[in-house]
Amino acid sequence: MAKIDVAKVADILRQNRLEPAVMRRILEQINSVTEKAAEAEDQKPPAVKKQFVVLISDPEGAMPSTDFAAWVVQVPEDASPLSTQERIAKAAYDFNASRRGRALPVKTVGEAMETVPAKNFKEVDLWVKTKTPVQVLSTDNVLPKG
Repeated sequence: MAKIDVAKVADILRQNRLEPAVMRRILEQINSVTEKAAEAEDQKPPAVKKQFVVLISDPEGAMPSTDFAAWVVQVPEDASPLSTQERIAKAAYDFNASRRGRALPVKTVGEAMETVPAKNFKEVDLWVKTKTPVQVLSTDNVLPKG
């Protein structure tokens, strides 16, 4: 439907010699409808609150005695961090089902983090903050006195 300026509508009504009271009511109704439409356009859904999750690569189960490589991801605040691996697997599965994924399928979590596009992760409510692994250091949580 074509959009027309309210001022042009008012000019058309004046040219047709409509009664001022009727014209005023019509213009007030048009203004209220356009204001509601403008408000509806301005309203965006609220941003999803997210929490950070560090996924540690510990293939030998030696934690916390050694240093590890890890990826930093975000999941929705109300979601369980335990669902992170399921979300990665789902995104990787969807990627492997695509044309590009069939040509170069991912087989590990590390490959998924580096290769799978953000679009696939976003579909499962997961946001990858570090595509390459970062070092994770252990700490005894005590500051040295100096």
